[in-house]
Amino acid sequence: MSAATEFDRDRAEGGGGVVYPPASIAVIGSGQLGRMFIQAAQQMGYQAGVLSTTSETPAAQVANWTVLGPPDHLPALRALADRGEAITVEFENVSAPALRWLARRRIVRPGWRTLWISQNRHREKSFLARHGIPHAPWRPVRTDDELKTAVRELGLPLILKTSASGYDGKGQVLVDKAADAESAWKALGQTACVAEAWVEFAVELSVVVVRGRDGQSVAYPPGLNHHEKHILATTTVPAPVGPIVAQEARDAAFAVAQALDAVGVLCVEFFLTSAGRLLVNEIAPRPHNSGHLTIEAACSSQFDQQVRALCGLPLGDCALASPAAMINLLGDLWADGEPRWEQAMRADPGVKLHLYGKRTAKAGRKMGHLTVLDPDPQTALARALAARRALVRRTP
Repeated sequence: MSAATEFDRDRAEGGGGVVYPPASIAVIGSGQLGRMFIQAAQQMGYQAGVLSTTSETPAAQVANWTVLGPPDHLPALRALADRGEAITVEFENVSAPALRWLARRRIVRPGWRTLWISQNRHREKSFLARHGIPHAPWRPVRTDDELKTAVRELGLPLILKTSASGYDGKGQVLVDKAADAESAWKALGQTACVAEAWVEFAVELSVVVVRGRDGQSVAYPPGLNHHEKHILATTTVPAPVGPIVAQEARDAAFAVAQALDAVGVLCVEFFLTSAGRLLVNEIAPRPHNSGHLTIEAACSSQFDQQVRALCGLPLGDCALASPAAMINLLGDLWADGEPRWEQAMRADPGVKLHLYGKRTAKAGRKMGHLTVLDPDPQTALARALAARRALVRRTP
């Protein structure tokens, strides 16, 4: 029996109202995003559980209860629905049949359609085009002929990306010569892809937007993002852009959330070209790495907002309490042993440290982050960078 048939066989109506503490709510996915959601829910008085593959994951370490199993396993989903009155996700790659099955029994936000669109680049870009939301020119690549068409119509260089399962730079190849296009597609397994025109951008921005069940939407100020090896390295808020660009970015994020009819937290990532044009790059239907600094820097964090939207509560205030900078702590920092936490904290007592409880450090793996608040966002960034350098400085 297929997974879809198994899920669709057992039908029941799910609820859609308001869930108040101390009710039990849950998250599918047990990484750092799930961990910070659970911590926010507990602070608000909820019992918070997680669907996790093991009991040692970052989210399971802090959860009130844990259901063990993969996210598309029917017995595990039954157990999750038995305990959680409202259920959300920390990543987009949860199967649509699984979410539809859950939504007939419990409140599930965001809904399966939002995730179904955003977990596939072809569907996501078709959605953006259909709703007139600016984005880079692109073409589908599913055959050799479509690959040739993409090269001819988009020009070079272009980016070839797998339609599914790509994140932090995985599943994409730069093609700068027509002769290399076929080998690039082969390197991606000749699976369904999208080809995107190369965008000469000045900066990368992101807007975290929250939409409630009543359609109300709020958004944080745009953040300025810097990536290293395709992984987010730093975010500074507010981004150093003018008020017109900042409002255009927020308006585009509102348009995405409304067109999706999403309920919950979304992050819309943008390219800002040197000509001042905003192009949507990606949509993440969940809290985002670039929004971690809202824990200290905003009146209500992105995780507070995730709890509020999931439970049908009024949304919180997205206003900044202070400009801020966030810097990721990757497993590379552990290459020569445990980082020198005391050095960073002694050098700057204002540094806020978040570690995710991951047992093993690996290069490129997100182990935690630092946040610094400062009246000047560039000073906040400089302080955060100095704190990261202090983590690996060896004293004589």
